[in-house]
Amino acid sequence: MAARPAAQTTPTSATGRPMRADARRNRERILAQARDSFTEHGADVLLDDVARRAGVGVATLYRHFPTREALLDAVVREWYAAVLDEAEELAASPELAAALRTFMHSLVDHMSVYRGLVAALVPSMHDQDSALHPSCQVMADATELLLDHARRGGVARADATAAELLQLVSGVAWVCEQAGPSADLDRLLDLTLTGLLAPAAR
Repeated sequence: MAARPAAQTTPTSATGRPMRADARRNRERILAQARDSFTEHGADVLLDDVARRAGVGVATLYRHFPTREALLDAVVREWYAAVLDEAEELAASPELAAALRTFMHSLVDHMSVYRGLVAALVPSMHDQDSALHPSCQVMADATELLLDHARRGGVARADATAAELLQLVSGVAWVCEQAGPSADLDRLLDLTLTGLLAPAAR
């Protein structure tokens, strides 16, 4: 079974001790405003604005979330646990080609929930020092889990890798974000899936 992201346990301070109640409230306010700000303005919103809307100082925000990637990770981490759950469920489907397409569509939806999120995720997939990397790794593990079932079932190409599939899906998500309503997501996913499937499954 693929590794899951660490559970969101009680937040701790830099010393490893449980946070004071006021620090926890500040953290929760920052996260709530970050979700709203990312929704309204995209993943590249000014963090100073997030702090202002949360009613905390910029230094307080950076004390909790030293980088933009750390803040994004805290916001999206629970979604990628859901992605892994979906991959495990789809891997049990007898219709693995349809399951792959459903999963690819789900990945695009998750990558596109905030404008600019996919641009932050792609480099973090390969940067182990990025605060977003653990969540990206869960996404990669989920993709490998389902793709492995499809390869062993003769549905996916034997040489297809999870990293390649994530790169393709990331490209589709980015194109749809940039092109807006003119992008045909279903058509792009169908073309991507055709390239991924084994010849006998096309």
